[in-house]
Amino acid sequence: MLNFTVGPVMSGDAVRAIGSEQVPYFRTPEFSALMLQNERLMLQFSKAPDGSRAAFMTGSGTASMESVVMNVLSRRDKALVVNGGSFGQRFVEMCQLHQIPHTEIRLDYCQPLTEAHLAPFDGQDYTALLVNMGETSTGMLYDMPMISRFCKANGLLLIVDAISTFLADAFDMAALGADVMITGSQKALACPPGISVIVLAPRALQRVEENEEQCMYLSLKSALKNGERGQTPFTPAVQTLIQINRRLHEIETMGGVEAETRRIGDLALDFRTKIAALPFRMATTSPQNGVTSLEVVGYGAPGVPSAYDIFTTLKDKYQIWVCPNGGDLRDRIFRVGHLGALTKDDNSALVAALGQFIVHSS
Repeated sequence: MLNFTVGPVMSGDAVRAIGSEQVPYFRTPEFSALMLQNERLMLQFSKAPDGSRAAFMTGSGTASMESVVMNVLSRRDKALVVNGGSFGQRFVEMCQLHQIPHTEIRLDYCQPLTEAHLAPFDGQDYTALLVNMGETSTGMLYDMPMISRFCKANGLLLIVDAISTFLADAFDMAALGADVMITGSQKALACPPGISVIVLAPRALQRVEENEEQCMYLSLKSALKNGERGQTPFTPAVQTLIQINRRLHEIETMGGVEAETRRIGDLALDFRTKIAALPFRMATTSPQNGVTSLEVVGYGAPGVPSAYDIFTTLKDKYQIWVCPNGGDLRDRIFRVGHLGALTKDDNSALVAALGQFIVHSS
């Protein structure tokens, strides 16, 4: 099997080997030391400012998105939410559910966010901006330096969902003035799903301390307090945290975050070059390194397969997985991921399979 989805992704041998071991007891000095290493490396790789902390939550990335909305924001806030796809919509729905006053900046499919979108909100007493750095449902990468300038000029908290972009696209939390970064174990960390990570800069930590707790399981006060001793408030996904530790050390040994970002970028460029001769076009002009969103050229004409046909044929005939899209885009768009233990030879195998299918369909 070759897995070109955007998560869960293919894991390396060392990470998979840990998954075959018995799960150890975790209320031990050894596990605490491992977790403190995890926090140190996450702060290092996200380039978090001094005084930042990282919280490891047992749950998918959505769990950490909601934890941030509940713990960092409150009903006293006035938030801007960038909504350019399924995951921007998720932030909108969380703000609605938790009664956070907010305004939605709604973008069309694969539409870039520009200064013109932000200009009407300049000097309007907003307190926070929530954005998915990479909108995974479309493959769009937003202009974070532009967003950062706007937030700094207006004194806004900057909350960044980097779930599909952490380690894949350049991100400097301190330079951007980002207050929160969220990521997940099943993306570029290339571990099984089940853990999401929240990195909080000092201003966000102060918010957590001042705000009233809204729940027990997703409480950041509790997670951060237990994290001081390298522990979690409840039983975590122990094995996944051990795998994350192995993966973080692997990245450190292989040249750090810059080397990993470069590797993923090279994989993405290699695939996009090899696919150029086939009847697909890039769905976005600003793609993230971790995913390529492709539109089927000529869909609807005789002999032209739908995007969903491509997804099912690759899965059933070639044992290759790509990401389908849903809704109105189900038959026009599919996505190819570049995260995890993939190689340029794997890219060639996928492009060859696509070429054979296209030829046989026409």
